[in-house]
Amino acid sequence: MQKTILITGATAGIGEACARQFAAQRHRLILTGRREARLQALKDSLDTEVLTLCFDVREKEAVQSAFGALPEDWRNIDLLINNAGLAAGFDPIQSGNIDDWERMIDTNVKGLLYVTREIAPLMAARKQGHIFNIGSIAGKEVYPNGNVYCASKHAAFALSQGMRMDLLSKGIKVTHIAPGLVETEFSIVRFDGDQDRADQVYNGFQPLVGDDIANIIVFIASLPAHVNVNDIVLMPTAQASSVMVHREN
Repeated sequence: MQKTILITGATAGIGEACARQFAAQRHRLILTGRREARLQALKDSLDTEVLTLCFDVREKEAVQSAFGALPEDWRNIDLLINNAGLAAGFDPIQSGNIDDWERMIDTNVKGLLYVTREIAPLMAARKQGHIFNIGSIAGKEVYPNGNVYCASKHAAFALSQGMRMDLLSKGIKVTHIAPGLVETEFSIVRFDGDQDRADQVYNGFQPLVGDDIANIIVFIASLPAHVNVNDIVLMPTAQASSVMVHREN
């Protein structure tokens, strides 16, 4: 059965991989992101019906405006994939950049809330739907210099648990996905465009890629209506914890 799937942060990494895999199954897609040219290029490359919405999840009014103006035939959203998120900076708490802190909290916590607040009532009215929140191993384990990023992902995990409880009587599934090291734009963003430093994160082992996470999401989304995966942690084989990675060199 064809579904309508909303993916935030769809212009790269896990979000883009999810878009491509669900498009291959001919589901209808609502794709959001901050980079309009990338959104359009992705839409043009997919062989399915796509609606693009260009906004920043940090901007409450933009989120409300975009979803408030959804055409009627796009309002029956079956899956929401809250993927938009980022890490900024890698400093100890005493020298952290407050602008970085606010950017992470506004995106990873408040942005997730703003989008969910618009979409969950539509699902609740139909008594069906599935919300995926893309978290991180950082939402399970804190690591040095990860302070505020880890806190934001712990919040995403807690919110997922709260959503599961609050939406239980509405028949809405909620799944929290906590990946380990995934090679995307994540480290480029964290290190402010420093490619060499970003490359070092993934040197000496085979990290996960966006398609690995998308494979799991597509599988979970295909499970029978009475089955819910509440929480799942995914790691590269070479990674045992947030700080323990076996590197060959």
